[in-house]
Amino acid sequence: MIARCILTLTLSPALDLATCVQHLRPHDKLRCSAPVYAPGGGGINVSRTIRRLGGETVALFPVGGSTGEHLLELLKAEGVPFHAVSVSGWTRECINVTNRADNQQYRFVLPGNPLSPQEQSAVLSALETLPAADFLVISGSLPEGLAADFLPRLLGNAQRRGCRCVVDSNGSALRQMLDIGGLLLIKPNLDELAAMLGEPIAGPEHLNQVARDLVAAGRTEAVLVSLGAQGALLVTADVCERIPAPTVPRRSTVGAGDSLLAAMVLKRASGASWSEAARYGVAAGTAAIMAEGSELSRLEDTERLYSWLAASR
Repeated sequence: MIARCILTLTLSPALDLATCVQHLRPHDKLRCSAPVYAPGGGGINVSRTIRRLGGETVALFPVGGSTGEHLLELLKAEGVPFHAVSVSGWTRECINVTNRADNQQYRFVLPGNPLSPQEQSAVLSALETLPAADFLVISGSLPEGLAADFLPRLLGNAQRRGCRCVVDSNGSALRQMLDIGGLLLIKPNLDELAAMLGEPIAGPEHLNQVARDLVAAGRTEAVLVSLGAQGALLVTADVCERIPAPTVPRRSTVGAGDSLLAAMVLKRASGASWSEAARYGVAAGTAAIMAEGSELSRLEDTERLYSWLAASR
């Protein structure tokens, strides 16, 4: 089966700004390099990566103010199809600063604006009016003040339209969507999964069991736990395996998790097995780490790393 389209939803998009300083020191005036702007937010980065990897996608998100206009211009320049819901609050900005003295990256994530009840309804209406997609990827931080029934209505609307729902979120939102159940895939990292459980993960076997329990309860068909430099853990009803991450030069972690998720969903949409899809995801996430600033994974790097992972099984 080839997916008609992968729809992404970003409820708290961002205009990302990347820059560098020679030395990061308190109190001094820090002379920065010329800023590089990019459209950001979980689902938007997923759509950007899918587009780069040759897939079909539409990004759905609220947008407002001059920062929102800038974000739309950047998406148009990249050729990413989108549907923007106009809102009153300005789209937030996020700042990524690389300290050239030690090549460490500092990420300043500003909060998103709340969505009014009318704006929340407009997002749900947009989801219903867009052409049907096979997959809906809900990714990124959520704004404060969402109505208690927003996420149930969101998942209910999507599932009635035949969308398989993929979730990359954390905390109470992840818990609420798992309680609704019927998800295709969740992609927490270790800390996010522990926060959702309300307890630390006590080693690999505990982690495996937590993921197996979520699948066995019908909450999600698959769990992919991002483990950073250690790769990822994939758990389905039939599979429980660790996928190593290739060792590459680390330049930026911005969008690495989004690239992983995008590539995995795209590969699964093309009919690949969960194991193949997870390896393609790890390859894309690793490729994003090789890129500068807010740049995402490139197709040639992703394919090369995927070939290495496939050969090393």
